[in-house]
Amino acid sequence: MKTMSLRSNTHRESLLGFYPSPRVGLMLILLTLSCVLPAQSEEVDFSIDIGLETRGFFADPLLSIQDHEFNASVSVLPAWQWRSADRKHRFNAAIFMRWDQQDDERSHLDVRELYWSYSDRAWTTTVGINKVFWGVTESVHLVDVINQTDLVEDLDQEDKLGQPMLQISRQQNWGRLDLFVLPHFRERTFPGAKGRFGFGVPISDEALYESSAEQSHTDVALRYSHYFGDLDVGLYGFVGTNREPLLLPSDDGSQWQPYYQQMNQLGVDLQYTTDAWLWKLEAIFRDTETDQFWAAVGGFEYTFYQINDGAADLGVLLEYQFDDRDLTSAPTLADNDLFLAARWALNDAKDSSVLGGFSHDLDTGSTFINIEAETRLTDHLTADLRVRLFTNTDPADPAFVFSRNDYVQLGLNWFF
Repeated sequence: MKTMSLRSNTHRESLLGFYPSPRVGLMLILLTLSCVLPAQSEEVDFSIDIGLETRGFFADPLLSIQDHEFNASVSVLPAWQWRSADRKHRFNAAIFMRWDQQDDERSHLDVRELYWSYSDRAWTTTVGINKVFWGVTESVHLVDVINQTDLVEDLDQEDKLGQPMLQISRQQNWGRLDLFVLPHFRERTFPGAKGRFGFGVPISDEALYESSAEQSHTDVALRYSHYFGDLDVGLYGFVGTNREPLLLPSDDGSQWQPYYQQMNQLGVDLQYTTDAWLWKLEAIFRDTETDQFWAAVGGFEYTFYQINDGAADLGVLLEYQFDDRDLTSAPTLADNDLFLAARWALNDAKDSSVLGGFSHDLDTGSTFINIEAETRLTDHLTADLRVRLFTNTDPADPAFVFSRNDYVQLGLNWFF
């Protein structure tokens, strides 16, 4: 094992989240606008998404500091897109804002997108803040490494912070090659101690880093993707700051301090399509100063089409999750778990659907149940319902701190 050296990040990110200083942010915006404004405009689109979210918890919390049984929040996501007449230039901007009734840490603002993109035949160059998603499985996205998780938004880790980047892409008949240069690291957001999904102990704003460059460390990733008949393949290598921090106790034990290591990671995602079957696999190998490990998630989705008099589709999903880390030093919720779910798509004019399933830990017996339903009420209004339950949670399981946080969530979203 290498010698661990801890360096504290004494500066905090600005309100916009990703800028080391307002000057850098202003320079980025001016550079982006200077690249796109000279071209003649053909398309300009503006949209805004306003969301109302309410959560009702079924039981008193495990931690007395989390004393509420109801929570409400409001989110706003304005987005703007501009494309030149020759369709070579594109500029995107999207800013996400949320106000939360109970958790101050969940009330936040983040620039999800603010980038210029130029495409010319086989080459595409993107500069600015963007979101990039990799992955094919349903239960866990192991290979998704570019953007940091916005953990205050949801437990499922599907929400991501905007990432400053330079992306250069090459598309040919032999496949697609993407090079990413990531000049600024985003620290993970954490719920506050009073939030129902907080850890009960505050998470320090002063993160620790293995690299002396701290948040200014430049990360690099190279990805190749292509399809071979019915098989879609993605391969990548990543060198840079680990998006998953270790949580270390502070000197006085009053809070946790995130510690971000450097890592080398190799990843692969595969999806094979045959008739009604989708076979999926994601796997990674990661090397850090304290550990070397591999993890994988794989399984299938089978769809029964046009059932219920031809009006609906039913998909059945089964996935297995494995992680060979020592869980005492790096806890994870997906180390030896089985995921089983069903997806019901009504194929109606309202785009109604229901996804219900559970993840079961084969070692501890802990089970997490998740039900998600959504439908469109009007042309500009959608509704969604979520029910999440923690059952038979073992005290040794990392999810035990959430064991009394069963809840039902109702959300409404207005689109304009």
